Amino acid sequence: MRSTVEIMKYTKLAVFSAVFCAVVFGADQHTFTLEQVLSAPFPSGQTVSTTDGNVAWVLNEAGARNIWVAQAPDYKGRRLTAYRDDDGQEIAELQWTPDGKSIVFVRGGDFEFIGRENPNPRSFPQGVEQDIWMVSTSGGPPRKLAEGHSPAMSPKDGRIVYLKNGQVWIVDLAEGKPEQLIHARGRAAGLRWSPDGSALAFESERGDHSFIGVYQFAEKTLTYLDPSVDRDGSPVWSPDGKRIAFMRIAATSRAFSFGPVREAEPWSIRMADAATAVGRQVWKAEPGMGSAYHGIDSDDQIFWGDGDHLAFAWERDGWLHLYSVTTEGGAATLLTPGDFEVENVSLSADHKHLVFSSNQNDIDRRHLWRVAIGGGNPEAITQGNGIEWSPGETADGHALVFFESDARRPARAGIKIGNAAPHDLAPDSVPADFPVNALNAPEPVILSASDGMRIHGQLFLPPNDSAARHPALIFFHGGSRRQMLLGWHYMGYYNNAYGMNQYLASRGYVVLSVNYRSGIGYGMKFREALNYGATGASEFNDVMGAGLYLRGRNDVDPKRIGLWGGSYGGYLTALGLARASNLFAAGVDFHGVHEWNIVIHNFAPGYNPATQQEAARIAFESSPMASVGTWKSPVLLIHGDDDRNVPFSQTVEMVEALRKQHVDFEELIFPDEIHGFLTHRRWLQAYHAAADFFGRKLGQ
Repeated sequence: MRSTVEIMKYTKLAVFSAVFCAVVFGADQHTFTLEQVLSAPFPSGQTVSTTDGNVAWVLNEAGARNIWVAQAPDYKGRRLTAYRDDDGQEIAELQWTPDGKSIVFVRGGDFEFIGRENPNPRSFPQGVEQDIWMVSTSGGPPRKLAEGHSPAMSPKDGRIVYLKNGQVWIVDLAEGKPEQLIHARGRAAGLRWSPDGSALAFESERGDHSFIGVYQFAEKTLTYLDPSVDRDGSPVWSPDGKRIAFMRIAATSRAFSFGPVREAEPWSIRMADAATAVGRQVWKAEPGMGSAYHGIDSDDQIFWGDGDHLAFAWERDGWLHLYSVTTEGGAATLLTPGDFEVENVSLSADHKHLVFSSNQNDIDRRHLWRVAIGGGNPEAITQGNGIEWSPGETADGHALVFFESDARRPARAGIKIGNAAPHDLAPDSVPADFPVNALNAPEPVILSASDGMRIHGQLFLPPNDSAARHPALIFFHGGSRRQMLLGWHYMGYYNNAYGMNQYLASRGYVVLSVNYRSGIGYGMKFREALNYGATGASEFNDVMGAGLYLRGRNDVDPKRIGLWGGSYGGYLTALGLARASNLFAAGVDFHGVHEWNIVIHNFAPGYNPATQQEAARIAFESSPMASVGTWKSPVLLIHGDDDRNVPFSQTVEMVEALRKQHVDFEELIFPDEIHGFLTHRRWLQAYHAAADFFGRKLGQ
């Protein structure tokens, strides 16, 4: 087994070799470095001012995260903050002040697992905090407002409410004296001001149930709307501030994750009077398909539009679509018919339309659409070979901002003004030596799993291909509720993975990225695949199908096929190596799942294998650990020891098992790093180690 120190020696050699090649051949050739292909900044967190056309977003530039703004009418992006270090401190939750002159934001902390210890991937001895800051668009350094997260800006004055230790706090932007606003049981979430700023609605999470709370500022009273034993969430205020609509998901004792859920006690939408707390049902899902709630990737799950229409997502026909119903109730109107899925959704400035991204007519990409909230034919806003997501309309309704990418050009912020063609907001932010001309567009492929299911994927071919047989690699995304696309991805983790696949192809590998069952984009039955994950590992059929597909290609050496992936992709990598070392010659497993019974408990604390013995037995048999006795192929294990998604013990126990089996393994361990590495240097280090490992094990 190679030590971490030895791997670092190989990493330094790989970096030197890659840089040397880039100098000799130039970045416009097919040879480029990992540093170059991962050099483009990644955008996130776009937000539009409610008073003017200004837009702000976060840009991660090689680990240094900063806020950028673009202001009407020229919309020329500029960096607003000046953080320079790859310190692992994220920036998110941007909010414009009502006058549009400042931005409130959160820096530091864990935005996925709120309430846990703040991650400190650079191991700063003084520790780190999660704080709320404010910065003026006219310049000057940011000013700290409070320790906490999830700020919500008052629509009428200079106050924000926010969360700290699960409780609601408040601070005046001018005075800067934080105080706890509400002392209540449970943990608060989803803070929503009333339109006139006189009240606050929020979710009160209480373990096996949750309420919608309403705090009245003048009376200093707290009430709970139409309480029940169910889970209430996603509150949205009526335009007049008198009513609140919210979702109700039926109570369940099911304490399990990573198995199919196709039906459930139907979920519903309710509405309550904000003053009296009396509620009624507005609409309820039908039994059968769509009865189990699956949400959209949006801050809001219900949109209160013009004409008292409530819009929401529903899977009635097996695809995630938008529907609307009036507050008077009745049958829901399907807004987005067809065999595709809606993802990011926002409400237009005039509340008459929904703007959204979907894979309509282009199953392995995303484009932007608009539809009237009361019904009508959806209108395409973007189309072609690009990928567009996270749309938001400016306050005057004259422009639409979004993020975009394609197969060669990386993710970036864009804008479409009126009927003009879209253009980039910050074109100069992409480094000059980014190898845009050296990248190859992946080919869409559909292959057969070993049980016959049709599986989508993207095939990356080496440049200047000849009749020679190449080593090949199969990549599995994580999630599993993810979908890799025919271009640079809209999530930072998979943006990096796409760049890595391009790099591996440039070094002579045939690379197949597999959208295995239980992922998104292909309908509910595909996502909720029978016997997937901890209930039978049916995705292994897709692993085998991908391996057999590559083995049958004339340009692939059948003895040199490897696997790589992270998280759920690490699970499938380990499963493939454990069950089929005769087909797969090597693998790189990033923080993978190795024993389901441990990981299930991490996401469903109520799960107890001792009282669910049959489920626990199947979960173990669906795990790589159950088949480690037939594992023969070498593997590189990469894991951060502050992982909150997949416990670090998964790799500890796998190492112990591999040692007993005398399997050739290597390890690269990152102290204090979390699941999705927060530092750019760790991504580079991990990818260099993976490329070097495959080079030695597969002979490339």
